[in-house]
Amino acid sequence: MKKSLDRLPTRAEDDCVNVIVESPRGSRLKFDFDPKLGTFTVGRPLPLGMSYPFDWGFIPSTRGADGDPVDAMILNDVPTYPGIVVRCRPIGMVELVQRESGGKPEVNNRIVLLPQWRDAHLEEASDLPGEVRAQVENFFVSTAKFTDKQVRIKGWASARKAMRFIDDHRKK
Repeated sequence: MKKSLDRLPTRAEDDCVNVIVESPRGSRLKFDFDPKLGTFTVGRPLPLGMSYPFDWGFIPSTRGADGDPVDAMILNDVPTYPGIVVRCRPIGMVELVQRESGGKPEVNNRIVLLPQWRDAHLEEASDLPGEVRAQVENFFVSTAKFTDKQVRIKGWASARKAMRFIDDHRKK
């Protein structure tokens, strides 16, 4: 039986999680995994002049408040490809509230991770330079500007809270 990418295990070894890349670093298109088709589709282009600063994807076998898998940004120096599974260590979470026009605000946090093989000394997002954290926040707000969503950043959470969020949002 063929497994769909969104049904792969959430957890990997050594306190890592699996992340499915949708839109690689440098992409100007937002790709979405369509489980019914079993492939990736183009969601939309990003606003002019914007591209993904890091690989973007989701954590399989999870479901966020918006009904989609939990969002994930992999801080990696090189792009991968859509559909690649990367084992990652969560280092934190951007706590984010979004509201679609006419809708109620809902939590849509983004998990921030490092590939398993990178920067073992970096354990928390708070260890990142403030400028990097500010630019990541700005990316999330700016990419929503020309959609029907309003986004507000509440702040950053620890690696432990990010892992708890992932575990709390695993599909039962």
